[in-house]
Amino acid sequence: MSGHQMPATESVWDYPRPPALLRETRRITVECGGDVVADTTKALKILETSHPPVFYVPPDDVRTDLLRAAPRRSWCEWKGSAEYWDVVVGTDIRPLAAWSYPAPRPPYELLIGHVAFYAGRVDRCTVGGCTVLPQEGDFYGGWITPEVKGPFKGGGHTHGW
Repeated sequence: MSGHQMPATESVWDYPRPPALLRETRRITVECGGDVVADTTKALKILETSHPPVFYVPPDDVRTDLLRAAPRRSWCEWKGSAEYWDVVVGTDIRPLAAWSYPAPRPPYELLIGHVAFYAGRVDRCTVGGCTVLPQEGDFYGGWITPEVKGPFKGGGHTHGW
């Protein structure tokens, strides 16, 4: 047996409701259209029952010049009103690839200015060097890493969850 350790596993069914907001020190990257759109070791993450984690990148670590405001809004019962962003790299446009909370409700105020990305709408997202898998469905934006175990909310078969 080698000295390399696998990360401990965690079940999304052990995550809290209302969601927990935690600091994430592993390196988070987002790549799209040949550019690095986000790169940080200062992300925030939301852990919510039945969902893989959502990572929010601070504005200083996001190429905001590659974001274009989109006309979509949504409402989270915990965090409030979300605004959406297209990622635009030259002629490569990824509609609704990111979102943020301009005025999150307490106790989520730390999310102000931070940007989350849909892993399935950009080319690659990583956590600690590991490429993530996107959460199923077209609304939730969780990132699935090897240590996170489901089943996960999001697919068509989970509407009643």
